[in-house]
Amino acid sequence: MPWNFKAGDQAKGRRGLGRKNFLLTKQYFSYNSLRDRTFEYQGLPRQIEKFHWWNNGKIAIERELSLMQFRVFIKGTSLSVYLKHLPGFWKDYRKIKNQAKNSKAGFSFGKLYPCLEEAESESGVASGHYFHQDLLVAGRVFKNNPVKHVDIGSRIDGFVAHVASFREIEVFDIRELSNTIQNIHFRRFNLIDKNFSLHDYCDSLSCLHALEHFGLGRYGDEINYDGHIIGWENIYKTLKKGGKLYFSVPIGPQRIEFNAHRVFSVKYLVDLIGDRYKIDSFSYVDDKGNLCSNVSLEKSSIDKNFSCKYGCGIFELSKS
Repeated sequence: MPWNFKAGDQAKGRRGLGRKNFLLTKQYFSYNSLRDRTFEYQGLPRQIEKFHWWNNGKIAIERELSLMQFRVFIKGTSLSVYLKHLPGFWKDYRKIKNQAKNSKAGFSFGKLYPCLEEAESESGVASGHYFHQDLLVAGRVFKNNPVKHVDIGSRIDGFVAHVASFREIEVFDIRELSNTIQNIHFRRFNLIDKNFSLHDYCDSLSCLHALEHFGLGRYGDEINYDGHIIGWENIYKTLKKGGKLYFSVPIGPQRIEFNAHRVFSVKYLVDLIGDRYKIDSFSYVDDKGNLCSNVSLEKSSIDKNFSCKYGCGIFELSKS
């Protein structure tokens, strides 16, 4: 191991060496249970690194070099990653500094910003609830081309942005949206207000990964155990007869994980839909983040929640 540790004041009553990851707290460095540690990297003689403790639990490692200060902000990154990748980082840094001497491009060097894992990672994340639901439903809205599409509570930087790239979309949310964005028309509404006033307002409506939050207070809404039911009724009022509803929520064994969200059993959702809507299609994202598209709603699968503990059910419905 290339790190040469030099002991400072030992934190009394703490456990000793043995943890492989940085576990950051407000008071001590639990990797070796020593406070005010200084240590030296053997590849950089006479260059000392000092740990400074911040109240928010992060660490700043400051290396005093001749003309600059190097800071690494560690948050949930294992020590092994730094030990593995820092030598290559410094090799590349010396290389690009030497190349700069012979270039006329005119870029000066600012603070160092080491990104140590991305060269070995995949090019992106094409899985998970939001990735699949946003892409799937945006495609359906494009294909069906409604007169007026309204969204309730879905992600602005996900589904709403997808739709706004090809058409206008009206967005309802309990929180403010301060930005003005082309094709996005924002209106602030409380969807668990029993006196909600919009009726037969649109022919297309989406509510993706939002209904599960209604009435739990997470987004500043009032606490209401039946908030999702009130919201469901207001969605029904807002949509015109024959209109499309695109709707998704977490699926699995039914429960409230306060104050984050509800998780719905598929049977509960099918009963909630009842005969007020026709189910045009059902898809879901499983616990591994994979999309299962246009799946039949067989009783055996419904009863097992499609083997999901925390999946995402995605419905395309038509109002009867």
